[in-house]
Amino acid sequence: MTTDDTVPLGLRERAPRLWALWAAARPSQVLLVALVYGLGVGIATNGPPLSGGRWRGVEATAPSLLAGLAALVPVTVAIHYANEYADAETDARTTRTPFSGGSGALERTGLPRRFLGRATVGALLASALAVGGLLTVGDTTPVTVLTVILVVGLAYSLPPIALIRRGVGELVNAVLGGVLLPLYGVSVVAGVRPAAALVTLPFALLVGCNLCATHWPDREADATVGKRTLAVRLSPRVLRRLYVALAVTAGLTVAALWLATLLPTSVALSHLAAGPFLVWGGYTLTRQRSPFPSVAAMVVTAVTTTVAWWWLGVG
Repeated sequence: MTTDDTVPLGLRERAPRLWALWAAARPSQVLLVALVYGLGVGIATNGPPLSGGRWRGVEATAPSLLAGLAALVPVTVAIHYANEYADAETDARTTRTPFSGGSGALERTGLPRRFLGRATVGALLASALAVGGLLTVGDTTPVTVLTVILVVGLAYSLPPIALIRRGVGELVNAVLGGVLLPLYGVSVVAGVRPAAALVTLPFALLVGCNLCATHWPDREADATVGKRTLAVRLSPRVLRRLYVALAVTAGLTVAALWLATLLPTSVALSHLAAGPFLVWGGYTLTRQRSPFPSVAAMVVTAVTTTVAWWWLGVG
């Protein structure tokens, strides 16, 4: 989704393989994944009915939190490497934006596609070791949830399944990043309850808005290689209507969860911060290449809701 040039430019010339591994890992997205993991932990701090146990404090849960994050990072990197490997052809045909078109790791270093194939295998081996370390948490639920995220995340991009090429990529991505990822955070420190999944739905819907926007700049390149994203399959008008429907549904879901007393008032209100960005994103979708407004809506929601849940749980 984003491109990272935070490493000094000279490293690309001195150590192109190292730079490519850094760029293809998409560090800014890894940070976002860590934030959403923190969102899930924040939900867990509030106890029942969202999680199966009372929060025991940061000091008592620190080993589990660190183990969960240590396992999540290589899994995330493996999924990103696999996506970059699978999308090498379409990324080479499109014009990148800061939020679409891949990292540019191969194009900007001249490395062959197989380099990222080998990197994916290496990241998978690291993931297997890290996920095994999660068994020290004591509960097998985090292992199960993270394994599902890894397997489905790979199936999103890689053949023979390649879900993104079968017209269900956006749905799968929204469920992975919007629901399963925060539930993983919950599971690391407390038992997962169905209510926890319900309160993640507004965020998952905004992930859907983000995907509508980030896939738009790549639609022509995606179409040439057989990626059936919504931006490829739908007309601009229909894509904008879908975006609006997702945004409105997110708002209605927040209201319904608040009325059902599953969302505390402060958490419900924290979703409002994304409103201006959603309106901006709905107006500019298909009218400009940059998906920034929709990306901002998703990121702002992740930040504000994480802060709200933690403030309620431990503040």
